[in-house]
Amino acid sequence: MLIGFGGPTAPGEIQPFLDNVLRGRPAPRERYDEVVRHYQEIGGRSPYNDLTMRQAEALRSRLARDGIEVPVVVGMRNWTPSIADALNTLTALDVSSVFGFVLAAHRCEASWERYIAAVEEAAAELGGSAPEVVYADPWHTDPHFIRAAAGRTREALARLDSTERAGAQIIFTAHSIPVAMAAESGYTEQITESSRLVAKELGIDGWTLAFQSRSASPRGPWLEPDIGAALRKLAGRTVVVVPIGFVCDHVEVLYDLDVEAAKIARESGVRMVRAATVGDHPEFIEMIAAMVRAHVRG
Repeated sequence: MLIGFGGPTAPGEIQPFLDNVLRGRPAPRERYDEVVRHYQEIGGRSPYNDLTMRQAEALRSRLARDGIEVPVVVGMRNWTPSIADALNTLTALDVSSVFGFVLAAHRCEASWERYIAAVEEAAAELGGSAPEVVYADPWHTDPHFIRAAAGRTREALARLDSTERAGAQIIFTAHSIPVAMAAESGYTEQITESSRLVAKELGIDGWTLAFQSRSASPRGPWLEPDIGAALRKLAGRTVVVVPIGFVCDHVEVLYDLDVEAAKIARESGVRMVRAATVGDHPEFIEMIAAMVRAHVRG
């Protein structure tokens, strides 16, 4: 079971989706309306669900080549198909043990515990018929993941001419979270380690880490530097932005980087190229497949 955030698939779903994400928590109206506009600017929908389904299909195909025929389902925490939908499908198939793969490489309360809690809540509703869910071990340093992210970065570097490539600065980005939340997890250290390993795979020394997509909450400090501030400091340079903290494109990548950060880059005289997320890169799919093979054999 691939477990993800989810996203609206049509303009009419944007506000119901955001209401579901907030789940009654208060949010400034101006921020709410701003995020609605972000979705509208990227086409009135998120590709997140489609891209996650593509990952699931790639995983099915990879497992089939090994002679492993197991159901591969997708469960979204904030939209359909929901985690409850996925567990219901597996229960109907008389599945007793499920390998759960949360689609986030770097763990904190927001990117890990909330998903586990959502699975437990959905399982509780099924009672004794719910299958046991066994989760993937941390994989932010897995060689397959590192090679997938490095491969996407090479693709971005290949779009530069030789002079630009030689002087390019790499900025790895991940979702900002409150400093207090980061202090209770290894989130920052995990992102730094992933970035270091990707840079090593590429043979690159010139890299830095920035954060993006801070939410509206004004309480307490959040992880910095912000990607906008990092870009302004590199005026006149060529920069490759690598969204290491995201495994497929959604609004945080398509708007926060491709629109908002790109505008700051232009205003700062920065030549910015954005690397693709790992998505269905064969190395990333191979990593998940290897974990599933171990689970099935176990």
